[in-house]
Amino acid sequence: MILPVDPADHATKEVHAKGATFDQMLVATRDLDPIPTAVVHPCDEASLEGALYAQQNGLITPILVGPETKIRAAAKAANLNIQGIEIVPSLHSHDSAKKAVCLVHEAKAQALMKGALHTDELMGEVVHKERGLRTERRMSHIFVLDVPTYPKPLLISDAAINIFPDLETKADIVQNAIELAQAIGVDTPKVAILSALETVNPRIPSTVEAAALCKMADRRQITGGILDGPLAFDNAVSKEAAETKGIVSDVAGDPDILIAPDLEAGNMIAKQLMYLAGADSAGLVLGGRVPVMLTSRADGTLSRVVSAALAQLLVHHRLGKGIL
Repeated sequence: MILPVDPADHATKEVHAKGATFDQMLVATRDLDPIPTAVVHPCDEASLEGALYAQQNGLITPILVGPETKIRAAAKAANLNIQGIEIVPSLHSHDSAKKAVCLVHEAKAQALMKGALHTDELMGEVVHKERGLRTERRMSHIFVLDVPTYPKPLLISDAAINIFPDLETKADIVQNAIELAQAIGVDTPKVAILSALETVNPRIPSTVEAAALCKMADRRQITGGILDGPLAFDNAVSKEAAETKGIVSDVAGDPDILIAPDLEAGNMIAKQLMYLAGADSAGLVLGGRVPVMLTSRADGTLSRVVSAALAQLLVHHRLGKGIL
């Protein structure tokens, strides 16, 4: 016999209004000075509009890096006022990326914002061995999600840069995510290292690496957060699921950060939350000398503005710690 199903049994109730977490984040930036930001190749309406909204919200002081004729034509077509904004002319998109990175080296920019160019073009200059913005830490992308069914910001990494990260790279991915969580006000972030199950299984390498990352945190090779793993997604985000499986953990059911086993898993988790759970998203690339706002053409104005807020909070967090 098939029992009738009550849809309410499977409904996940909203715990806050859509966008409320991001609204609080923007409020937290109100007393901060805008950060000079090189907007790389802003030759379309979306990238220009995002930069201007971020400027109007006091988040950035934009420096538009790109072919001046194309930038002005895009502004005119979109009826956007760029009067008084500095333009650094370039020949083409690759030259825009190169000149934007130079602005960082010249201490004229504290962040980069991607415009109308391919991610590979921008990141190719950012990671260049001689003239790029590398540090001793591996760069990684961090999604920050405002999920209406989750009570606080949820960070997911890496879903955009490191395809199959090894253990050393995962340690940097975790450390980058902890730094961003602290910048947005989480003193000691809880980090769930995800896999397909919650026990260590030598046949599933991500479970072994998760356990190793936790031990690295115990030995202070990773600092600033509370790590637990391996954890499957359900017992990572649900206290009820964790308790059902007898998991005793300070992280399970209450993480600030989810670390994916690889890019494919991270990307699918983030986009499922966006398209099925109504999450809003923003994100940054960390691990370089300055944060990089790696927005896509599909991102709306809110995503671009909140990404700018994240960069502003991070830069001021680093200034407060004497890093910059």
